[in-house]
Amino acid sequence: MSMTTLTGVGLFLASPAEAATSCSGTVTYDATVSRSGSAIGELVIYYNSSNGGTNSACFYHRGVSYGVSATTSVQILRCSQTSGTGKMCTPTANSLIDQGSYDIYAGPVGVTGTASHCVSALGEIWWNGTGYSIDSGTQGC
Repeated sequence: MSMTTLTGVGLFLASPAEAATSCSGTVTYDATVSRSGSAIGELVIYYNSSNGGTNSACFYHRGVSYGVSATTSVQILRCSQTSGTGKMCTPTANSLIDQGSYDIYAGPVGVTGTASHCVSALGEIWWNGTGYSIDSGTQGC
């Protein structure tokens, strides 16, 4: 799934549920994307108990992309599901998409009210003309 597709999902939601967030808390999901066997990006989802549960996400540059400016983006969704880790998310709220030319990471972005709900995040980096993305599926259920 590309960020363009995820952007379309966000357009159909009533309103963003943006939370004051940081790239910190308890890590509930962590995955890397590689190019030619070398990591170039890492999607991390964090959780803390404030505001009825707050999840945040950051997409980090890794390996050869670390410190190099590249189009990088991240978004997180609160899902209607309360179980089913790794499944497709039915969104009930979303963060805004943080997308720009970054050299270390995109984010943080966050959603609140997640204590009894799954979340899903998508991160992407464009490297040498190719988009590399990670879709977490439902997590934190």
